[in-house]
Amino acid sequence: MSIEKLSKILKESNNIVFFGGAGISTESNIPDFRSSTGLFSQKLNATFTPEQLVSHTFYIRYPEEFFRFYKSKLIYPEAKPNNGHLALAKLEEMGKLKAIVTQNIDGLHQMAGSKNVFELHGSVHRNYCIKCNEFYDAKFILAAEGVPTCTKCGGAVKPDVVLYEEGLDDKVISSAVAAISKADTLIIGGTSLVVYPAAGLINYFKGKNLVLINKSSTSADSKADLVINDSFGKVLCDALKML
Repeated sequence: MSIEKLSKILKESNNIVFFGGAGISTESNIPDFRSSTGLFSQKLNATFTPEQLVSHTFYIRYPEEFFRFYKSKLIYPEAKPNNGHLALAKLEEMGKLKAIVTQNIDGLHQMAGSKNVFELHGSVHRNYCIKCNEFYDAKFILAAEGVPTCTKCGGAVKPDVVLYEEGLDDKVISSAVAAISKADTLIIGGTSLVVYPAAGLINYFKGKNLVLINKSSTSADSKADLVINDSFGKVLCDALKML
């Protein structure tokens, strides 16, 4: 019955916003962070925690170790959009989905065809020289030996990814808030809603339907109009088939 209810909500909604996290990309073989098999559950380094490995301090103090970890654990060049990404792109194509607000840095929403994507934590596909702002793609980072440096000025090239201790982009935040506050339906998927300030953005939703699709329970379940504990891609595809 929950799939039927979701399909009815999709049918009656004209301004849907999707808010998602790492669980959306696990079906594309990109590990999440906080599940039992996630990145933060792995023994990655004898000295530092996973949070420290992706912090601004670590990037500044130990750039070689930072990029070794970053290239091996955060960039997945072979990853392709899964059914969840494709279903969201289809909803946008239908004119129902107005925006995607994502905590992911993998760029798979855009690869699937979604146009209006707000990336709260940046993207591995954008990298800039900290001196001259020259742009570099993910391939350049992966091919670089040691710390990537700018081919124009020799400056350090930093991923356009929000590290621990860094603030989110004000323009991205304000755009995400505007989209969520205008939505009639907010679908939350693949996120445990424990990473702030990103998770706090859902408090701006004042619409009719709050839908949560996640394999495990979240702190927002009690506020939701519909909670489905299952694979996001499977659920959304099944609901779309009934439209």
